[in-house]
Amino acid sequence: MPAYAIAHLRNVTLNQGIVDYLERIDATLVPFGGRFLIHGGAKELCEGEVTDDIVILAFPGMGLARAWYNSPDYQAIRPLRMRGAEGEIFLIEGVGDDHRATDILPAEKADRV
Repeated sequence: MPAYAIAHLRNVTLNQGIVDYLERIDATLVPFGGRFLIHGGAKELCEGEVTDDIVILAFPGMGLARAWYNSPDYQAIRPLRMRGAEGEIFLIEGVGDDHRATDILPAEKADRV
C-alpha cells in the first residue's frame, strides 16, 4: 500500500537554510523510493481558505516512508527546514486502486449502503 509524507508549511522564509535543504532533500528520497507529488504550486481555491504551502511525497509503503523520515540523511537536513518554516509533517497510509469511500465504514453500516 502506498504511503505519503505530508507537510503543511507556513511562514516559509527562503533563507540559506531552506535553499540548502532543497538542494539536499532529493538525494534523501532515492534509497526509499520517495518522490514529490506536490511541492507548493499554484492553488485553485474551491472552498475555505488556504494560504499555506503543501508538500506531498509518495513512498511505496509506510515502512519506507518511516525509514526515510528517520534516516540519518534526512534527520541531518531537517533542522534546516525547521529554521525557515513552521508547520506539521505527518506520514499517512494511502489506499489501493480499488478503494471506495464506503470502505471506511464499519461493516454493520456498510451493509446498509
